[in-house]
Amino acid sequence: MIGNEYLQALCDYIDEDTAINQLLELLKFKDKKFISSLTEEVNIDLCNENEIEFLIKVSALIDYHLQLHDIEVPSWLRNDKLKFEKPYYHSKRISDFEKIRLLYSNPAPFRARNVYFQLEGIKRV
Repeated sequence: MIGNEYLQALCDYIDEDTAINQLLELLKFKDKKFISSLTEEVNIDLCNENEIEFLIKVSALIDYHLQLHDIEVPSWLRNDKLKFEKPYYHSKRISDFEKIRLLYSNPAPFRARNVYFQLEGIKRV
């Protein structure tokens, strides 16, 4: 159980891409209730494997966006348990060349968690 009602609801979505898009919308518009909810500590030890995988992916996105907006990043988002052992590439159709490019071009919040997104794909219009 994640504990944060927003993140739990997103994690429970049937389609992960839709959940991530919803998260990106909350971050882009700096939703005050959502950002405020992030200050509540998430106990990762109470999460199941699926929830931890989801948290790893979204913690990179949240950390990145909070830094872009000069908002303090809650310490739980940088928990050592929130990273993959092997690189995870969110794009389903990606060449080996693109994988290498993402390894070197993604900002620190992504590299620290071994999670790689195409930055053009996470921009909101």
